Amino acid sequence: MSSPVLAIVLPCYNEEEILPSTAGRIDALLEGMIRSGQIAPNSFACFVDDGSRDKTWELIQELTTGNPLRFRSVKLSRNYGHQQAILAGMEAVTEHCDCCVTIDADLQDDLKALREMVDKFRSGDVEIVLGVKRNRTVDSLFKRLTAKTFYRILDGAGCKSVENHADFRLMSRKALRHLSEHREYNLFLRGIILQLGLKTDYVHYDIVDRTAGTTKYTLSKMFNLALVGITSLSIMPLRFLFGVGLAFFILSTLMTVWFIIDYYLDNTVPGWATVVTSIWALGGIQMMGIGILGEYIGRIFMEVKQRPRYLIDEQTVNAAANISLSNEYRKSA
Repeated sequence: MSSPVLAIVLPCYNEEEILPSTAGRIDALLEGMIRSGQIAPNSFACFVDDGSRDKTWELIQELTTGNPLRFRSVKLSRNYGHQQAILAGMEAVTEHCDCCVTIDADLQDDLKALREMVDKFRSGDVEIVLGVKRNRTVDSLFKRLTAKTFYRILDGAGCKSVENHADFRLMSRKALRHLSEHREYNLFLRGIILQLGLKTDYVHYDIVDRTAGTTKYTLSKMFNLALVGITSLSIMPLRFLFGVGLAFFILSTLMTVWFIIDYYLDNTVPGWATVVTSIWALGGIQMMGIGILGEYIGRIFMEVKQRPRYLIDEQTVNAAANISLSNEYRKSA
């Protein structure tokens, strides 16, 4: 089978410390895969600057100026978030490649697994290959616990997910085109991609330590991602709220019957504890319900505005030389 054109999309946010090392490793990876015939000579990497405040964009410009065919770039107008940056990169390269791999710029994901992904794609049986972490020993105990809790919450809310799969994946041009038809503003890519219904395979790998810099995925960002995933893919919280309300309605009905019976049996005992406890319990449930409804209404509010999910300030993907796709992959797209 002829070698596919591979595009590697790397979202970047304040990565000036690690970017030179990342670029060197990606360049060596592409060169090795091209020499072995695994990918086409016009394969490339695309760095997406997600509104960085340091010298990340300047470094990306140096890379694209020095080797415009190997390195491409997309600069977003501001910081839109990790999911939007990944989507911007994928949509920018869709018509310039046969397959696309998304990987974080810190390269904690194993590059050997990337080679395996391409091999599975070249077999012709799959359109999507997901990278799944085999273990997370390099992560802190807190991060491992929060990650496990994150996936448990998603499963409990009825959101289809693959545990320990983040955003390290390969997608064919066909899969990228299908993804582009999903126009929602609130993005949870790892959930949306599983709903495409295309043939999917998996590659398991071990993550490695960062060589420089620190993670940009804070606890608050992880929590917000979980909320977006749940509220954009599932109505389970609303059903849960309905169930809680129904349960308390049944309980209150039984309590009313009990109070009436006690009244006629002259067994009533005056007290305030039960009243206060009931008020606090019901008040807490009502506030929780309002909060859940608020999350959904807020997501709807953002969706109906139909604002762009990101705006590109500068890009060199389309400005680079035209990509000549292999006839075999062109026919199958």
